Amino acid sequence: MPTKLVVDCSTGAVQEIELTAEEIAEMELAAQQAEEQKAREEEEKAAKEAARAEILAKLGLTTEEAAVLLG
Repeated sequence: MPTKLVVDCSTGAVQEIELTAEEIAEMELAAQQAEEQKAREEEEKAAKEAARAEILAKLGLTTEEAAVLLG
């Protein structure tokens, strides 16, 4: 079962405590949401790159040429 560390800064005491079912569910939900956010960001990045490539193709420029022009 997953655990968490609880540190009492005033005494330096460290306790390893098992997570409750609710805490595990929250952790799993947060992980799922993070994965979904990452997938959305990757999709947006791919769409921007595709649009950029399309514009460069219309202009007849390579990526390197565009980099030089936009310097």
